[in-house]
Amino acid sequence: MIQTPPLELDLTSDVAHLTARLIDVESVSGNEVGIADAIERALRPLEHLEVIRDGDCVMARTHLGRSERVILAGHIDTVPLPGVPGSRGTVPSSWEGETLFGRGATDMKGGVAVQLALAAALTEPTRDITFIFYDHEEVEASLSGLGRVARSQPEWLRADFAVLLEPTDGTVEGGCNGTARFEVRTAGKAAHSARAWMGVNAIHGAAEVLVRLRDHEPATVHVDGLDYRESLNAVRISGGTAGNVIPDGTVIEVNYRFAPDKSPEQAEEHVRALLEGFAVERTDAAAGARPGLHHPAAAAFVAAVGAEPKPKYGWTDVARFSALGVPAVNFGPGDPLLAHTDDEHVHAGAVRACLQAMVTWLS
Repeated sequence: MIQTPPLELDLTSDVAHLTARLIDVESVSGNEVGIADAIERALRPLEHLEVIRDGDCVMARTHLGRSERVILAGHIDTVPLPGVPGSRGTVPSSWEGETLFGRGATDMKGGVAVQLALAAALTEPTRDITFIFYDHEEVEASLSGLGRVARSQPEWLRADFAVLLEPTDGTVEGGCNGTARFEVRTAGKAAHSARAWMGVNAIHGAAEVLVRLRDHEPATVHVDGLDYRESLNAVRISGGTAGNVIPDGTVIEVNYRFAPDKSPEQAEEHVRALLEGFAVERTDAAAGARPGLHHPAAAAFVAAVGAEPKPKYGWTDVARFSALGVPAVNFGPGDPLLAHTDDEHVHAGAVRACLQAMVTWLS
């Protein structure tokens, strides 16, 4: 039986080519062990770092006695590979000029490559640094490697400030919207469709729910200097049992992306008020995070990067850091609109520019 040699990562190589090397390791959520092994092997020899592992989360940190500690965090898993034959956003990676294609190119192996390059290069940073490479971000929150570390190794998440190297196209994105999911049910009475007047059509009853959602005007909420745009949408609908039966039940799944000025409970109140008269059940929720740009470390980071901060509309793990009392922002290479797409890609220059901005800040 032929043994495949373990993957070796050269952390001193060009950061764009390090990104390609990381993409070549398939790490769909639940299969992170190979990439975690490679990251651990690359970090263990670095004498200026303390390195530990928790499951498939690898962590490293400096102990220089600096007055400030920052966390640089990134997830090592990806969404599943494209199902369309010939898609370039897959594994292994491929190049087209200076553009790198492959699953995770933007979300977020470019950011992970920047973390690794910094871990090797910065032996005397101006701030103490904790590097976190965690698993299971692209699946349900209960499986999150970062959430597990918060429970099992909470001291590793103590810091003055955190940067999550999610793709932001080289712009600082402060905080994030919260997200909540609901099931809205309508009830009817089953009957033979040839005698429809004997029943009550639950699918028809759902029309009013859809009209209210369609006519709802999403708010734009100003929070700590940034404008967060909300959205409230039906994302799935199901009902009916057969082609000749009047349906007696319908379920509409609704997703609410709410500004970080609201708690999940306040978001639920808003949805219930809009859909008054219907049965509404909240099935999942995650609080957002205020941007925290007033914090001195955040202000220093924004000044070093030199880009005008923007709000983060999607939910990211900055919310976990915020809940722990650690101000956090998103900043990483790649266009977030390309994440999870069949032709996911990142420009080599974007990864290099992100690394340079982080070196400037930390040196």
